[in-house]
Amino acid sequence: MAQARIGVIGIGTFGINHLRCFRQMGYWGEAELVAAADINEELLEERSQEFDFEPYVDYKEMLANERLDAVTVVTPDPYHREIVIDAAKAGVHVLCEKPLDVTVEGCQEMIDACEDNGVLLQVDFHKRYDEYHIAMKQKIDAGDLGEIEYGYSHMEDRIEVPRDWFPGWAVNSSPGWFLGIHFYDLARFLMNDANGVRVWATGVRRKLRSLGVDTWDSISAKVEFDNGASVMFDTSWILPDTFEAIVNQGIRLVGTEGMLECDSQDRGTITCNYEDGMQTHNMSFLRERTDKQGREIFEGYGMDSIADFARNVNLLLDGGSLEDIGAYPDGHDGLEATKIAAGVHESVESGQIVEL
Repeated sequence: MAQARIGVIGIGTFGINHLRCFRQMGYWGEAELVAAADINEELLEERSQEFDFEPYVDYKEMLANERLDAVTVVTPDPYHREIVIDAAKAGVHVLCEKPLDVTVEGCQEMIDACEDNGVLLQVDFHKRYDEYHIAMKQKIDAGDLGEIEYGYSHMEDRIEVPRDWFPGWAVNSSPGWFLGIHFYDLARFLMNDANGVRVWATGVRRKLRSLGVDTWDSISAKVEFDNGASVMFDTSWILPDTFEAIVNQGIRLVGTEGMLECDSQDRGTITCNYEDGMQTHNMSFLRERTDKQGREIFEGYGMDSIADFARNVNLLLDGGSLEDIGAYPDGHDGLEATKIAAGVHESVESGQIVEL
């Protein structure tokens, strides 16, 4: 079996999970972490020592110098487009973090570039890999809910995320882009790739603006899909620092024959100590263990979605075609999720119903 040679572009807060994934796939002969690029030179040096890759400040130099089969793009949302297009022109397969782009036009350019150059474009919609969500889809596909009529979802971060993690970048994003995009795609996935047709949204700018981070605190949106269902999406990133988890999330769908709901945050693992207070942990997303050789191993759907990309690349390197891969979140899924997100933001700014 082929072993994909992979580079990572963007190795910060979430990029480290890509490094972890490809390092441990290297233990098993499934992928090789060759290089990584980031504009933060201090972080780049630190990570290169820990993960043993060739470091680059300029990703274009990495694409030119290294013999790569694939790259993953883990930069902030507005900076995906150029990187994906450059990688496609270099003949390199691409996994892009969500959202694919913050414009519909940008998504289409990225899709076209990858199709023109015959490379795989996969989007890291990791909610599709959550075992709980997969179980929901199996029941929906089996007809347990009948025809879905309506639903509700929420995804909320503690305020530390925009205030402390991304204070410079958060002003160019929102809870709709950073969080909502997950559930816009998940709703499509659960409803057999239903597409959004219209949206009405409202939002509030108050708490973060008072802290000098001028962006939306919260956005609530009602999206109508082409299967006739309407789903509400509540997103925010102003939960108190004392909330029991960094993220709070869940989804509920109701149909003509039944309903399903999933608390995607509280998986039943709870800790309590004098320093942190009560904490709940989503062990399905990321859990750490040590293997028999004493190596650090990470498991969960946060790893599975990234590993799936490397295995898809291996299939292609072994002579398979894109059609042989089977189901995976592709550029068109990224485009449809961005259509919803862009519509949400157009509606929240205008106060009008937006046709998608």
